[in-house]
Amino acid sequence: MKRILAIAALAAAMTFSAQAQNTLGNILGGILGGGSNSNSTEQKTENTTTTTNSGNSATDVIGQAVGSVLGDILGNTSTGNATVDAAIGNVLGDLLGTVVKPTLEGTYLYSGVAVSMTTNEGGMVSNLAGTAAASAVETKVDEYLTKFGIKPGTMSISFYESDMTFVWTIGGFPFNGTFQVTPDMDAITLNFGRSMKFFTMTGSLDLTLDGVKLLFTSEKLTAFLKKALAKLGEKQTDIGQIAKLASGYDNYKIGFKLARQK
Repeated sequence: MKRILAIAALAAAMTFSAQAQNTLGNILGGILGGGSNSNSTEQKTENTTTTTNSGNSATDVIGQAVGSVLGDILGNTSTGNATVDAAIGNVLGDLLGTVVKPTLEGTYLYSGVAVSMTTNEGGMVSNLAGTAAASAVETKVDEYLTKFGIKPGTMSISFYESDMTFVWTIGGFPFNGTFQVTPDMDAITLNFGRSMKFFTMTGSLDLTLDGVKLLFTSEKLTAFLKKALAKLGEKQTDIGQIAKLASGYDNYKIGFKLARQK
């Protein structure tokens, strides 16, 4: 309960008026113990010493620092009391020490094309994600994929972290394999099995609020699509055109937006 209240206070402090922040500081200080500014110097000294002696972990140090910053945000209402600062720090420190690791576990349904590319103008590199240029490429790629039966609802990927395997299903046909992700979850390598002739591809991984985005170089994705469509009996004579849609741009990557299934 204390952890929830501490986080709520941190979020509310960013938007409350100065008077509301001071009130929140008093309430939070009272909940965490010793929130009054009327504590004696002797009490403060004793509490500070106790906190210092007990702060042996890195998360305690981080937490105490965050607690001090939070005290400043709250208008110095509770920063005058070492007990309050330490309590806030310990709560947030505990939270920082038990952050849940992001996970890919689950099934994701294809929801659309994702494109990433940059342009270099006058020595300035600009990311074109979300621009009209990127949207135009996404629309064109979507037209190509739809021709081959790849459209929202017809493709899914299931990740199983217990044995680091996946099943990529296109048009009802499953392609199995294993996968690895980097420690910071920003890249993924897919190793397909015999059905894809042990094809391997590495791409970027972007965790979103409702799923993931997988992006690969246009050449690698085109090679994957050729193999997959051939297995499905689809003629894909012009699938290679996808790699040419963003000619003139740098770092052209293309892939899929995938929505996590509940």
